[in-house]
Amino acid sequence: MATVPWEITHSVETNASPAFAWHYWTDIANWDDPPAEFELYGPFATGSRGATRLPGQEPLRWFLREVTPPNAATIEMSLDGAALSFEWRFVGLPDGRTRFTQRIVLQGDKVDIYLSQVKAAFTANLPGGMNKLATAMANADPNRKSPSG
Repeated sequence: MATVPWEITHSVETNASPAFAWHYWTDIANWDDPPAEFELYGPFATGSRGATRLPGQEPLRWFLREVTPPNAATIEMSLDGAALSFEWRFVGLPDGRTRFTQRIVLQGDKVDIYLSQVKAAFTANLPGGMNKLATAMANADPNRKSPSG
């Protein structure tokens, strides 16, 4: 049985509705992760390609491996001998809010080349980045539920 060499998963909840959360996230103009800048060439659909630009580095190329609106999408970055994927899932909650989960997976024959860099980039930053996104979604949704409690 094949094992995944490294993965991390994090979930957050937002007061934004499921439909709004999906539409917000799939508009890459809303991807706010300075100093990174994001480009998508074509629609947010399976097979479309994009790039992440960081100052002083070559663009990181990626593609939308799978898009299943309004519930899931997987973004994959091909590396030399490995692949880094970002699996997003959106689930509506009974109270009208949304839980979304990001699972980051690094796999392939040459995982060891990338493991320390990928761990350093995502282990510490994933929860904060997703909480920031959840807050931005809720603040942008004109029909959001009021925070309870």
